[in-house]
Amino acid sequence: MTVMQTTAGTTAPHATRTDICSAPPPRHPRPDGQDRYTISEVVAFTGLTAHTLRWYERIGLMSHIDRSHTGQRRYSNRDLDWLDFVGKLRMTGMPVADMVRYAELVREGEGTYRDRRELLESTRRDVLTRIAELQDTLAVLDRKISFYGDAGRARGTETTR
Repeated sequence: MTVMQTTAGTTAPHATRTDICSAPPPRHPRPDGQDRYTISEVVAFTGLTAHTLRWYERIGLMSHIDRSHTGQRRYSNRDLDWLDFVGKLRMTGMPVADMVRYAELVREGEGTYRDRRELLESTRRDVLTRIAELQDTLAVLDRKISFYGDAGRARGTETTR
């Protein structure tokens, strides 16, 4: 799923684009097609802990979560989509403060698109730098593995003579 998608289902220049974090999410094949989940169900879907979900709400990373008549949190498919996106941001190494800032910008509305884009572009640059570092590290590992493989084969040849 991408953060930006066309609402018309086309990539034509005249297509309307919408931020799925602020637009209604597409329906998801979740249990029984429901759209209200308890915190324990969200824990099962996401792998996050209940403590983490409450913390996300407390620091403003999650918008207001609906409550049942008994006060229990009731998460929606939109909330699950947001948690999926937050998980992607976490994987980028984005600091929590920047994630909270992004969430604030989303809540402020369409007038913040430029700021959101700048924040995501900065994160993208950081990810590309990390990818380059990891590719360099992988090349070093490959050279070492090859060296030890060659050395092992040479040593095996010596012992069979």
